[in-house]
Amino acid sequence: MNAVLAFLADPWQHVFMQRALLVAAMSGVVAGVIGSHVVLRGMAFIGDAVSHAVFPGVAIAFVLHTSLVLGGAVAGLATALAVAVFSQNRRLKEDSVIGVFFAAAFGLGTVVLSTAPGYSGSLESFLFGQILGISDGDVLTVAVAGTVLVAVALLLLHKELVAVSLDRESARALGLPVLLLDAVLYALVTVTVVISLQAVGNVLVLALLITPASCARLLTDRIGTMMVLAPVIGALSSLTGLYLSCAWNLAAGGLIVLVATAVFLLCWTFAPRHGLLAGLRRRAAAPTVPDPVPA
Repeated sequence: MNAVLAFLADPWQHVFMQRALLVAAMSGVVAGVIGSHVVLRGMAFIGDAVSHAVFPGVAIAFVLHTSLVLGGAVAGLATALAVAVFSQNRRLKEDSVIGVFFAAAFGLGTVVLSTAPGYSGSLESFLFGQILGISDGDVLTVAVAGTVLVAVALLLLHKELVAVSLDRESARALGLPVLLLDAVLYALVTVTVVISLQAVGNVLVLALLITPASCARLLTDRIGTMMVLAPVIGALSSLTGLYLSCAWNLAAGGLIVLVATAVFLLCWTFAPRHGLLAGLRRRAAAPTVPDPVPA
């Protein structure tokens, strides 16, 4: 028991770990909440697209010697807005438009990167995260941008965003501003991606956005409950992964994602109504229909 308590308390003795744990928890909560909307819409690709769309902004910010987070946020928001506008043409599916701008943004980032020698170190932290190098300013940015901005926006627009997620055409018929709500959701996804980059990096941020929400989707049929479960799973996965990283001296971002994936596998197998075992029990209990007797 003492060993467990020591394991839980020891990281909090170090200031850099305090910052990392706070950012990990906040990133997990915000990603879980926003990810619930993303999963409801079946638009997981937008998380991947936005995470890569911030790439040219980061590259340009590096060249201009400005904030990488600010550069990434501007580029991500611009791409998200473009996707929201072009997706209104229902001739093209949303994932097609996302694919176009995802490729364009990443291409632009590659071109800009080729003009910036010496970028490899910053690129590595951008791709794989650098949660142990977080500053007090980074903690404040995540707290304000994530916990406050995203939370307030979701509280004000929760019903409208859910209505568009469940049935776009009915929402439009009811007079809801679908384009504006799409743009708001894409902007919130962008903010979530940017504040999560330092925790898990650009390569793995999609998992933090989608996996906890997918776990919650397997565990409940109620949207409100899903919105509570997803951030809890996200925060616990982030904290557990960070603790394991400290104990085993392994990559924090990768372990956070692996912990979330392990939770998903457990939910996929043992979820009370929608898990694999529940499905097998239902099929075993279903009455068998006898073969028809030939005339």
